Amino acid sequence: MPATRLQDHSDLYLQQIINDLDNGALYDARSHLHSLYPAEIALLLRSLPIDYRYQLWGIMAPEAMGGTLAALHGEVRIGLIEHTSVKDLMAAASQLAPREMADLVADFSAEAREKVLKKESSSRLEAALSYGGHNAGGLMSMDALPIRGDVTVEETLVYLREQKKMPANMDSLFVVDRNNHYLGMVAVSTILTSDSVTKIGKLMDSAEAISLNMPVAEVATIFEQRNILSAAVVDEQGEVIGRVTIDDVLNIIREEADHAVLRSAGLDEEHDLFSPVFVSAKRRAVWLGVNLFTAFLASWVIGLFEATIDQIVALAVLMPIVASMGGIAGSQTLVLVIRGLALHQISSSNAMSFLFKELAVGAVNGVVWSIVVAVIAGAWFSNAPLGMMLGGAMIINLSCAALAGVLIPLFLQKKGIDPALAGGVLLTTVTDVIGFMSFLGLSTIFLLA
Repeated sequence: MPATRLQDHSDLYLQQIINDLDNGALYDARSHLHSLYPAEIALLLRSLPIDYRYQLWGIMAPEAMGGTLAALHGEVRIGLIEHTSVKDLMAAASQLAPREMADLVADFSAEAREKVLKKESSSRLEAALSYGGHNAGGLMSMDALPIRGDVTVEETLVYLREQKKMPANMDSLFVVDRNNHYLGMVAVSTILTSDSVTKIGKLMDSAEAISLNMPVAEVATIFEQRNILSAAVVDEQGEVIGRVTIDDVLNIIREEADHAVLRSAGLDEEHDLFSPVFVSAKRRAVWLGVNLFTAFLASWVIGLFEATIDQIVALAVLMPIVASMGGIAGSQTLVLVIRGLALHQISSSNAMSFLFKELAVGAVNGVVWSIVVAVIAGAWFSNAPLGMMLGGAMIINLSCAALAGVLIPLFLQKKGIDPALAGGVLLTTVTDVIGFMSFLGLSTIFLLA
């Protein structure tokens, strides 16, 4: 279904649900939910104002809550959990696979978590709870089907039939030795089309496994580079403990995209779109305060040249041009560097080459646009020297913007700070300060000398 139709589909259901709740037609609202997938219900809940959300949640069957909660995250999920009885939470969790259940019960109260663990008493669930959420261990499913390399295709098919049901998205089996150490993988399609007496070891592809502690961003990169649908996850001893599939990776890619967009504005993807006004205001106030400080810093720089501005009023009119052009040029470089760092395209080995290239780009654009603004400003105010000062400041600021756009995210990453979170604010400060100082400074030196 095209994107526009998907959007229309979601909007239609959202409006239907709101109308049903407004009219007290709870049976109709519940019927509409039955035709939706858990992820679609999760989207509806995220899109509903809080009062509607809890009203809708209250009429959902506990059996439908598990998949929906698993598709949610952050404040929305926590809020729904707090409005759900322990009995219903236990029923919801029981519908999930161990990995999804572990992710969900981590947000339960101590009482609910203890009861779920006692009821399930699953070693897989306990193992899943022990893995971190930001590495392959927290991403994987523990339903891998390892087979020995010395068995035949016929024996493998018998083994698969005995399973009664194949795990979801099982495109390959993992080949292990007698001690469950990973050796490689073999596609199910290869098994089905090979001679029955052929040994699995001869059909095996020696694909590299994923380490238990590998960060999820690196896992996503591996899937992209190798164009694979699944991969084995191994522990420190090289034993197979689970698998990661492409659907897990797609979730990570989506979450990383949300993270990048929201972090650039100082926000968090865990936040509820309809959280209370004062809660939202408090969160945003922090970065507004930081921005206010940088604005005062730029104003202080302007104040240093108050006498110059008093004598040449045109400077006040033209100042924003230098700062704005520097900000845009720097932002272009900043986005490229942040993306390059995320995709591991930029590292210490090639950072200097990229820096020199961006400095050259900044200098070229600086020269080109300095000529344009110099001509326009000179003609506008009938003052050619003023246009030349504006052009000179443009060259300086665009070059410095390129330098800052590269060095700021590299510095922040080295200090363990998310470049997407703080890079934009720091870059704006640099381009504003240097833009104002270069333009006003050059004007003071050459026009009022």
